[in-house]
Amino acid sequence: MSADPRLERFSLNQATTKRWPVDETVDGCVKQGVTQLGLWRDQVGTFGLERTAALVRSAGLTVTTLCRGGFFTTPGWFDDNRRAIDEAAALQAPVLVLVSGGLPDGSRDLDAARRTVGDAIGELVPHAEAAGVRLAIEPLHPMFASDRCVVSTLSNALDLAAPYPPSAVGVAVDTYHLWWDDQIWKQLARAGAEGRIACFQVADWITPLPEGVLLGRGLPGTGCVELRRFREAVDATGYTGPIEVEVFHEAVWSRPGADVLAESIEGYLTHVL
Repeated sequence: MSADPRLERFSLNQATTKRWPVDETVDGCVKQGVTQLGLWRDQVGTFGLERTAALVRSAGLTVTTLCRGGFFTTPGWFDDNRRAIDEAAALQAPVLVLVSGGLPDGSRDLDAARRTVGDAIGELVPHAEAAGVRLAIEPLHPMFASDRCVVSTLSNALDLAAPYPPSAVGVAVDTYHLWWDDQIWKQLARAGAEGRIACFQVADWITPLPEGVLLGRGLPGTGCVELRRFREAVDATGYTGPIEVEVFHEAVWSRPGADVLAESIEGYLTHVL
C-alpha cells in the first residue's frame, strides 16, 4: 500500500498492539501505509535485537523511539540504562524514553527522589551522546508518583533536563499524562523555546477507569482529551517530528493488531490532525 501523505508523522507505538508479534507488526504497518514504529524493549528482546533491527530496516520503516529506560530509584539502574541506550542505537532509534521510577522503598521524600533522577540522567548523558541517542524524560500522571514516576508534570521534566544540552536530554509529551494540567500550554511553549520536545505521544483518557489505572488509555477519539489542541500547541513550538499513538488497555490488546492499527489511524486522522 502506498503511504497516505496524511500519515507522514504517524507512528504506531508497539504498546498499542502489545500482543502483535514484531514480524506481524512490521508487516501490518507496511500493508496499512505506516512508515514509523515506536518499539518496546521487552518485545524487541523476545524477538531478538539484531533480528528486529534487520527486519525493520528491510521493511523500510523508521524507528521513532525505544521505550523504556529509567527507574532510577531501583538497584541496577545504571547498567540497565546503558544497555537501553545501546539497544536504541542498534535499532537506529533516535530517542530513548525514560520513566523515572517511583519513591525508593520506605521513602516519602519526593524532592530527594527527583534529585536522584536528575543526577542519574547526568551520569548517562556521556554514553547517550556517544551513542547518538537522545534521552527523553517522560512525566507521568501524579497518580503514578509513588511507584512508577516521581516526575509528574512537564515543568518537573523540563527542570530536570535543564542542566544538560537539549540535543542530549529532552522531554516526552504524552497527552494521557498531561491533559489535566492547567499549566500545560505554558509549559509546552517553554519546552519549545528550550528545544526540549523529543517525542510526542497521543492517547485518550477514558472514564470510568478500569481496575489498574495504568491500563486506562483509549485510542484517539474515545475519551475526553483535546488531542487536536495538543497537536496544534506542540506544532506551534516548532516540533515537526513523529506523533506516536501509544495506548495501554486490555480490551485493545485483545483485538487483532491489524484492526487496532486501522482504528488508531482513523482516530489520528479524525481527532489529532
